[in-house]
Amino acid sequence: MRSPGRFLHTASPEALFALSGVAQYSGAVVAVNLFDDVRPATVAWFRVMSAAAMILALSWRQQRRWTRHDLGAAAVFGVATALMNLTFYLAIDRLALGKSVVLEFIGPIAVAAAFTRTRRNTVALLLAAGGVAVLSGVEIGGEPLGILFIFCASAMWATYIVVGRRVAALDRGLSGLGVGLVIGSLAIAPFGIPGSSKVVGDGSLLLACVVVGALSSAVGYGIDQVVMRRIPTRRFALLLALLPVTAMAMGLVALGQTPSGADLVGAALVIAGVVTQERDELAQPLEELPA
Repeated sequence: MRSPGRFLHTASPEALFALSGVAQYSGAVVAVNLFDDVRPATVAWFRVMSAAAMILALSWRQQRRWTRHDLGAAAVFGVATALMNLTFYLAIDRLALGKSVVLEFIGPIAVAAAFTRTRRNTVALLLAAGGVAVLSGVEIGGEPLGILFIFCASAMWATYIVVGRRVAALDRGLSGLGVGLVIGSLAIAPFGIPGSSKVVGDGSLLLACVVVGALSSAVGYGIDQVVMRRIPTRRFALLLALLPVTAMAMGLVALGQTPSGADLVGAALVIAGVVTQERDELAQPLEELPA
């Protein structure tokens, strides 16, 4: 039997993204079900804090002296990640899960477009973007605030990809992610602290928040850091198109949010884009970054 570490370094990026998507949106389903009892901002805060604690516990042997540049990159990454979580939860409190993820994917599409150079990858990008456009055609209702929150999450997701690539290239294992999430949890603390006493005083709510952090952040973002070291930014950003499809499936299975025929067509286009793109990998994690 292969060890988890060997599996993460030998499995295809597509398989790892599927695993990451299931973990992230299983956590999102738990989070949505918490919103009746706990404020979304508080759930987001506990998610980031618990994930930071888990990742630091796993990566303490990888800690070494941090330069100002390294710490700055981890800080920007962590704050962007925490704000992405916060605004995403504020959005899915108002919009369907599958719809929210589709709109949030505008950020990764923009990053993939910026890094796409070949004709084949352009076709792949157009297929994936077309699939996202079809998926986003479902009715969103009168929720302008939810739309605003998801567009903010989209911008933070783009930042997460670009800056997270630099954090992964620091070659510190998961420690950069852990330090970044600690800083991010401090940044969103003013939004998460109100209502937190209810979570601390209720063991079942606290456990549920920790489960959200473990699935959506510790597992999901941990896999992202491994994959970011292996493949170019363009391929990573386009593979994220699998997440809206995963979210749609999770919304159906766990929340009863039935996809339409158009949703299924959009999902098929996304998968076609992922299949079409070049499956290139990096020889080493710094080769794509500018000096």
